[in-house]
Amino acid sequence: MKKGFSDSDFDVNFELPREQVDRLLKEYKKIKKYQRSNLFTVKSIDGTENVVSKMVEEAKEAGF
Repeated sequence: MKKGFSDSDFDVNFELPREQVDRLLKEYKKIKKYQRSNLFTVKSIDGTENVVSKMVEEAKEAGF
C-alpha cells in the first residue's frame, strides 16, 4: 500500500488554499480508483467509457 502524499514530498510554492488541494487530491484518487476497476475495463472495450476518455481528449487538445 502506498503511503500517499505528504508535505515533505514536494518543494513547490503556490497560492491555493489547503482545502482546494485536498479536494483535487480526493478527485484524483477517485478517478484512479475508477481506472483500476472492472467497470472501466468493460466500458473501454465496448466504447461507452466517457469519463476518463473525455479528460484525455481535453489534455491532448491543450497540448499535454
